[in-house]
Amino acid sequence: MKVKHLITIILMTPLVAFAEASTCYGTTSNGRLSHGVKLPSEGKNFVTYSTMARLAGRTYVHSEVRSIIVAAYKDIEAEQPDKVYKYAETGFEEGGEFKPHKTHRNGLSVDFTTPVKDKSGKSVHLPTTPFNKLGYNIEFDANSQYDGLYIDYEAMAAHVVALHKQAKKHGHDLWRVIFDPKLKPNLFKTKYGEYLKTNVQFSKRASWVRHDDHYHVDFDIPCK
Repeated sequence: MKVKHLITIILMTPLVAFAEASTCYGTTSNGRLSHGVKLPSEGKNFVTYSTMARLAGRTYVHSEVRSIIVAAYKDIEAEQPDKVYKYAETGFEEGGEFKPHKTHRNGLSVDFTTPVKDKSGKSVHLPTTPFNKLGYNIEFDANSQYDGLYIDYEAMAAHVVALHKQAKKHGHDLWRVIFDPKLKPNLFKTKYGEYLKTNVQFSKRASWVRHDDHYHVDFDIPCK
């Protein structure tokens, strides 16, 4: 084979072909990650919570988690074409301590920004700026409202279901979903309620940080 042709093949071969699968170690609260991969900055129906945070290396996950997340967004694109989503903090490329989070240490923990609707009912992104700590300083009231925005429980429920179904397709599962216990019952009032009750494990206790502006998902993938 001529050198010129060999170089052409190398340049045209997708980089993903050379990527190694991730390996997680330990637990979400005491672990690390090998060969972590970064989530895409955006897709047709999703975006990252912060370009700067992404560039700072705060959106790495296990390779299987990335595949599940991207596939789930694709599924929702067909089922809920008018909904938009945003993901938040995940972890570092090699895992380990990830302040201010107590978990997110082995590539299996992902925060997703709570989907919202404006007053007209249109699906919009929750604002994530340095002024509200990239969304983590937002507080929804008892009516699921914040500054003219309302939690879109239908969109959120559809997303959790899509994540669970894709996790199962990939031979894995969801370990748990953490969301504000006082707001969580609203998810079960959606058309996805029965599926969620039957298949998804939600944390029953309030976390040390209120999970209303985001929902935390831990994926159940074997680690060493």
